[in-house]
Amino acid sequence: MSQIDQAKQERDSTTMAVFVFRENSSLLQQPKEIGIIIDGVEVLTELPSVAAGVVMLFGLCYALNMEYLKGFRFTFEALQKILMELGSNKMSSKIRKLNGELHTIQ
Repeated sequence: MSQIDQAKQERDSTTMAVFVFRENSSLLQQPKEIGIIIDGVEVLTELPSVAAGVVMLFGLCYALNMEYLKGFRFTFEALQKILMELGSNKMSSKIRKLNGELHTIQ
């Protein structure tokens, strides 16, 4: 199976992701393409950075009223409640603890 076929197979089975394609495996090289996949479909492409991809994915989840994936629930909650300060009065106990620890570091 070629790398392209393998990438397509992974894409088709992906529920939600920010993807980065590079010419080779070097992380120092600029990405060839950055985009977002939801339910196996590339919904956004040609994003300027991985950070923009994360923000756009978060915005799509919020705008489309999608539930966060179980494995990323706390990641998205931390982005929403701590970094974006949206609904910070309703944090889960894990995120409240993380927020407290971040404030003691400062």
